[in-house]
Amino acid sequence: MRSVEDIIALMGGPDAVAARCGVGTEAVRKWRQARAIPAKHWPAVIAATGLSLAELAPGAVPAASTLPPAPSPETSMPAATNPHAAELAPAGATAALVLADGSVFWGIGFGANTTTVGEVCFNTGMTGYQETLTDPSYAGQIITFTFPHIGNVGANAEDVESITPAARGLVVKQDLTDPANYRATRHLDDWLKSHGIPGIAGVDTRALTARIRDGGAPTGVLAFPVEGRFDMATLKAQAAGWPGLEGMDLAREVSCRQAYQWEEGLWHWGQGYEKAPARKHKVVAIDYGAKRNILRCLADAGCAVTVLPATATAEDILGHDPDGVFLSNGPGDPAATGAYAVPAIQGVLQSGKPVFGICLGHQLLALALGGKTFKLDRGHRGANQPVKDLATGRVEITSQNHGFAVDETSLPETVKVTHISLFDGSNEGIAATDRPAFSVQYHPEASPGPSDSHYLFHRFVEMIEKHKGA
Repeated sequence: MRSVEDIIALMGGPDAVAARCGVGTEAVRKWRQARAIPAKHWPAVIAATGLSLAELAPGAVPAASTLPPAPSPETSMPAATNPHAAELAPAGATAALVLADGSVFWGIGFGANTTTVGEVCFNTGMTGYQETLTDPSYAGQIITFTFPHIGNVGANAEDVESITPAARGLVVKQDLTDPANYRATRHLDDWLKSHGIPGIAGVDTRALTARIRDGGAPTGVLAFPVEGRFDMATLKAQAAGWPGLEGMDLAREVSCRQAYQWEEGLWHWGQGYEKAPARKHKVVAIDYGAKRNILRCLADAGCAVTVLPATATAEDILGHDPDGVFLSNGPGDPAATGAYAVPAIQGVLQSGKPVFGICLGHQLLALALGGKTFKLDRGHRGANQPVKDLATGRVEITSQNHGFAVDETSLPETVKVTHISLFDGSNEGIAATDRPAFSVQYHPEASPGPSDSHYLFHRFVEMIEKHKGA
């Protein structure tokens, strides 16, 4: 019995296999991931190796020799099967994305052999897939990447926003691209395996994205079983039974467990991350799922940052005698997290300390000031999203990742709207008029502009300096 890897080695490696079978090395890589060689290439394999059909392992060819050739996942995998159609996996399929309505997207699995459930969303960014996968705000979500060349820069230890990735899975159109970047230290597939994250390739991501755009983000199960068997009834029940993100507090899951000092500054070409420069102001950052680059930007702006867990009380926060308080990004429903976060924020606001919030921190500040939040039908996830600063009329190109938004109509008279989305008019920023507190929905640290929004960190520092001088 021979595996696909054995056969490739016997034939002299991927290049020799490609030449013998009349295909590209990309096709050979897909065979390795699928653990199957299409039947039309068996004669060439047997001729090159001298193996008999009986000697080929079940993983090298389909179990029944009468099955048709395995289709290319990029061209032949169905966009989604009818929920009532036969539930047999297409030849060559090793993974499935099962939605709550029973629809199934078949494809080729990669990453970890496991099954995961979450909200299926899409991200339109053309770069930064590793930063996206490690952004804690993606907790509870399976990400569909609309950009096709995922894997092209590999993975490394620097381009992460948290040590433990929060995303539950990823969906791509093409097979993972081999890394072609000098900073890559490992293949994305290997990195995903090390973190227990499954992926599926060969999916019609345009069809899936249009489905999410038109009908909202569904719940789904991404299954990549090691044995290649699919219990579709169980998978569909699991997808339909998952409660969704509304009402779910995920900040506790991704937050730090104890306080720590942040010491790292910004990244510089050829040098990596610098040590944080001289810092003048003490800032407490509440970690609801904080991205590392936000903390770096605060340090670069002159802040000595102490990070506290999401459940920190007002007494915990003020006990550090901060010059200002930062409310971080994070996942889940702000109303659920607000059950414990809002009282703490209100205590800080009553002290008069300057407050700055981003993403979930923006939503929590709005709740603490008397506003309300709601779940967006589609959410905003990706780069190059235009936001208008109402005070200046300036348009910023922003990076965003949120499924909830602040209801402007619920804000009290002491809160003004400062920024709006030019995509759908939803709220992107607020500021209190009776105290030093402001926030934005988007991510100024993510640099899609590339530095359109960095002024916000300096605005926070200016607010601190003004408060300290009063």
